[in-house]
Amino acid sequence: MAKVKKKIKTITIKADMCNGCRACEVICSAFHASPPYSSINPARSRIRVVRYPLQDIWVPVFAGEYTPAECMGRDKYIIDGKEYEECAFCRAVCPSRDVFKEPDSGLPIRCDMCEGEDKPLCVEQCLNDVLIYEEREEEVEENDYPEELDIGVEALLDKFGFDKLSDAVARKGMTQ
Repeated sequence: MAKVKKKIKTITIKADMCNGCRACEVICSAFHASPPYSSINPARSRIRVVRYPLQDIWVPVFAGEYTPAECMGRDKYIIDGKEYEECAFCRAVCPSRDVFKEPDSGLPIRCDMCEGEDKPLCVEQCLNDVLIYEEREEEVEENDYPEELDIGVEALLDKFGFDKLSDAVARKGMTQ
């Protein structure tokens, strides 16, 4: 495969500075509303603050890629003497939990770095500089990634099966 220069966008999280204000969730859900900024629904947010307020622990987690299978790892993390399951901090969208799925359709969602904006809005709105946006160029191997439509269709197939999905598509085709 050929190597190409690609702009890599990352957000570094300084979790120890997060106070759990959730400004990042609010602005993300507003940006991804339809039409943009028309409503606030944290379920549409591509960032979630995992919270354990009694222990004063707040960890922002971004929506990652869709995976059709549940992971086999059920590791435990110990933070300040409290035990947490690995799933709490996982970015993947998988069948074992309802986090990072579109509330109306159940389709997986992932962080798009607020495409079309200069930088992600969660970074701009973060009150404590917990989220730090970085861009850099790297030489990477050119890959063919599945399109968003392919990912959505795969998720629907996993959830409803081929027969139900093809029936729904056929019904929709008849009405148009």
